[in-house]
Amino acid sequence: MARRRKKKGAPQIELPMDSIEDASLVVEARRRYLNYALSVITSRALPDVRDGLKPVQRRILYTMYHELHLRSDVKHRKSAAIVGDVMGKFHPHGDTAIYDALVRMAQPFAMREPLVDGRGNFGSPDGDSAAAVRYTEARLQKLADELLVELPKKTVAFRPNYDGRLFEPIVLPARFPNLLVNGSQGIAVGMATSIPPHNLAEVIQACVALIDGDLTTKQLMKFVRGPDFPTGGELISTKADLASAYETGQGSLKLRGEWKTEKPRSANPTIVIQSIPYSVERSTVVEKIAEVIIAKRLPGLLDVRDESTDDCRIVCEMKKDADPQLIMAYLYKHTPLQTSVQVNLTCLVPTSNPDVAAPQRIGLKAILRHFLDFRMEVVTKRLEFELDQLLKRIHILEGFVIIFDALDEAIRIIRRSEGKQDAAQKLMKRFKLDELQVDAILELKLYRLAKLQMLEIRSELGQKQKEAHRVQKLLKSPAARWNLVRAELLELASTYADPRRTRITAKLDEPEFEAEAFIVDEDAMVVVTEQGWVKRQQRVKDVASTRVRKGDRVLAVLAGSTKSTVAFFSSHGVCYVSRIVDIAATTGHGTPLQTMFKMADGERIVGALGFDARFLEVPPPDEESEEPEPPYAVAV
Repeated sequence: MARRRKKKGAPQIELPMDSIEDASLVVEARRRYLNYALSVITSRALPDVRDGLKPVQRRILYTMYHELHLRSDVKHRKSAAIVGDVMGKFHPHGDTAIYDALVRMAQPFAMREPLVDGRGNFGSPDGDSAAAVRYTEARLQKLADELLVELPKKTVAFRPNYDGRLFEPIVLPARFPNLLVNGSQGIAVGMATSIPPHNLAEVIQACVALIDGDLTTKQLMKFVRGPDFPTGGELISTKADLASAYETGQGSLKLRGEWKTEKPRSANPTIVIQSIPYSVERSTVVEKIAEVIIAKRLPGLLDVRDESTDDCRIVCEMKKDADPQLIMAYLYKHTPLQTSVQVNLTCLVPTSNPDVAAPQRIGLKAILRHFLDFRMEVVTKRLEFELDQLLKRIHILEGFVIIFDALDEAIRIIRRSEGKQDAAQKLMKRFKLDELQVDAILELKLYRLAKLQMLEIRSELGQKQKEAHRVQKLLKSPAARWNLVRAELLELASTYADPRRTRITAKLDEPEFEAEAFIVDEDAMVVVTEQGWVKRQQRVKDVASTRVRKGDRVLAVLAGSTKSTVAFFSSHGVCYVSRIVDIAATTGHGTPLQTMFKMADGERIVGALGFDARFLEVPPPDEESEEPEPPYAVAV
C-alpha cells in the first residue's frame, strides 16, 4: 500500500493547551441544538403575526418592491433575476427554497389573495410543478403593494442583512391582516403551524368590530364565520368545533368538495364535482374515483372524466337508477373528496425587544389584537414622519415668503456677494434665516420669482400649515388615530374584498349506508400461491396455466361470491380473513398477503378456505344422528 509522502518544510501547527476548554457534552449539545431550533423557528418556518409572512416571503416581496421596483404597474421580470437578487442580498439558503416560495405566492389555488402576479407556467391544481425559474416572470400584485407602501415612511425597524452590507425590514408595515387572510403552513423544530386562509372582508369587519369594543371570540365569529379556502369547498364542522379552534388556537375541521347533478338528454345522468378540498390535487381525486370504478366497489358509478379548465369540473357518469346521494356519501368516505383540515394558530409574537419575536399558539382574538396594535404603531410612526416632512417644507416656504417680501434687496445682496457661501452668510444675517432656508433660496430657479409662482408658494404654505395642524391633532388623540385605522381598513376592504368561496353548512344530514350495499354480487375465483400471493379472477379454466411468479406454485383455488369471505391459515397457527371483493382483481401475479395483513417474519400461508355455502363440501350425517354436522368451525 502506497504511503502518502509528507511535504518537506510543512509547518507543524501546535495548539497551546491553555486554549482548550473543558465542556460538558450534554450542555454543549443542548445549547447548539437550541440555537439551531431557534434559528429554524424564527428565521425559516413560522410567520410573524404582524404581517403574516415567513422570512423568505418577506425578503422576496421586499426585494421586488425596493430593489427591483417590480410593483403592480410595471412590466414583469424574469423569476431568475428575482431569485438571484433575493439570494445574493438577503436569503443565502439556496435558490430552490426561494423559487418555491415565489411560486406559491403566485398560485391562486394556494393563496386566498395571491401576492405575486406570475406570468408563465406556475403550476396547476393537478399537482403539476411550475416551469423552470428561467422561463417564468413575475411582479407584485396590487394587494401586495399594501404590505409595502408605507416602508419609505420609517414605519418599521430595519436590521443588517446576513453580511452586514444592506438592511432589511424586520417586519412589513402590512395594511391588512395577512396572517389570517392567506394563512400559513410550516414545520419547525418541535413545533408546527397550520393557519387556514380566511375571507378578507370578514377579517377586516372583525378588526373594525374589535376597534369599536372589546369582544369575545364567540362574538368575533359573527364576522369571521370560518376559513375561506381559495379552492372553495364545503366546511361541515360544527360551530362548537370552529369555536374551540378559534379559542384555543388548535383543532380539526372537515372540508369536502361540492357537487351537483346534471341530466344530459341522450346520456346517463352525471354527478359534476365543482370543487375539491384545499391542498388536494385534482388528478389524485380523479385517480381515486377511477380506482373505485375499476374495482367495482361502487356499481352505480360507470365512468369519471376531468373536464376542468380554469374551474373545477370532474364528471362522474352513473346508472340511471343510481342514487347520487349514496354515491357521493361513499366517495366522501373512500376518496380525498373529504379531508380533515388541521388548525394550529402558532406564529411569532412580538416581545418587549423589538428585534425578537417568540413562537406562541394564540387564538383568533389575540391574532386580531396583535395586528391592530401593530397597525396603530405603524400609523403613529407614519404620521410622525409626515409631520416631520411637513414642518421641514413649511420652514423652507416661510423662508421663501420672507425673501419674496424683500426680493429686490435680496437680489442686490446676492449680486454684490463674492460667491455662494458669502451670499448665504449675508442673507442669514440680514433676514434672520437659517442655513437650510438659505440653501433652498440660493438653489431657487429664476422663473420661480415670477408673481404667479409667488402666489402658488404662499398657497402651498397655507395648505401645508393646515395639514400639519391636522396631523398634530391626530398625534395628540389616540381615539382619532383609531378612527383613522378603522377608516383605512374599511377603504381597503371596499377595494379588494370578494365574496366567500367556501360554503359553511350548519347542519348536515348524510345518508346512512353500508359498504355491503355497494358490492356487486357476482361469482369469482381466488387463487393463492405457496409463496403467499393472492389474486381474484372471474374464472380459472386451467390451474396449470394460471400465471404465477417464477418458482412459485398454486396452493389453492377457491370459488365464491364477491360478498363472501375467505380464510388464510399460516404456519404460526393464525387465521387471516378477507372479503373476496377486497382482493385485487388481476390477471398478473397478484398481491402479497403481507401487504394485506400484518404477518410475522418467516410466517407463511399453508392453507386457505372459502366460506361461500354453495361451494362448501357438506360431510355425511353421523350414523347416530339424522341431522348433518356443521361443515366447518373457524375461530378468528
